[in-house]
Amino acid sequence: MTFASLDAPQKVRLSVVIAVRDEAENIAPLIEEIDAALRPEAYELIFVDDGSADGTADALLRAAASRPYMRILTHGRACGKSAAVATGAWAAHGEILLLLDGDGQNNPAYLPQMVAALDAVGERAGMVQGERQGRKDTAFKRFQSRLANTVRGLMLRDGTRDTGCGLKVVRRDIYLRLPHFDALHRFTPALVGREGFEVLTFPVVDRARWHGLSKYGFWNRLWVGIVDMLGVWWLTRRRNIPEVVKVYPDAH
Repeated sequence: MTFASLDAPQKVRLSVVIAVRDEAENIAPLIEEIDAALRPEAYELIFVDDGSADGTADALLRAAASRPYMRILTHGRACGKSAAVATGAWAAHGEILLLLDGDGQNNPAYLPQMVAALDAVGERAGMVQGERQGRKDTAFKRFQSRLANTVRGLMLRDGTRDTGCGLKVVRRDIYLRLPHFDALHRFTPALVGREGFEVLTFPVVDRARWHGLSKYGFWNRLWVGIVDMLGVWWLTRRRNIPEVVKVYPDAH
């Protein structure tokens, strides 16, 4: 992993983390939308280039040249979305992670509202999960998403209907304590709930991908997804959260 960019501010509350691979044409318009959505609040913008083979690296460097709040981390080879998001989360300075995909399907305009929803509930809430309305995918992709979400909901009972939505707002300290594996981004709500925190949902309007091709297909995630779901099911039932009732010596 290599690092390139201007110095990022150390004292920020919000860290926007975006994993990208071969998204050169989407970088500039996405950053413009993020800036429009979050300003004037202070935030940092972290892109993790997960082994891109197109012009993504150059597009990121051009954007970072005029943005001191932007950092770029680069994987030497493609490791997958969840690994890239984890790289960004560990590098982040903010206490709240704002996660979204780099293909233009996720509208950053919802992020301030999702942060406000998290703040309104307080510390008992661990994350806010976007829930897509008006999906712009193909009929087959919508079918497989509904099927996967139905099975996942029955097994994991995570209280969400659309964990595949890339828009997520999650407390960084909670995210970093989750077990990390290749498909973590699909099971984050269940694992945040496993830690004893409330998971909120927020409706968002889905958009079509701006440019490029999706990295996911039916066959390249079907069987892996089933195995991952069984693993998460096991993890959620093996977690025992202790209640601390006494501390010695008492700090008060």
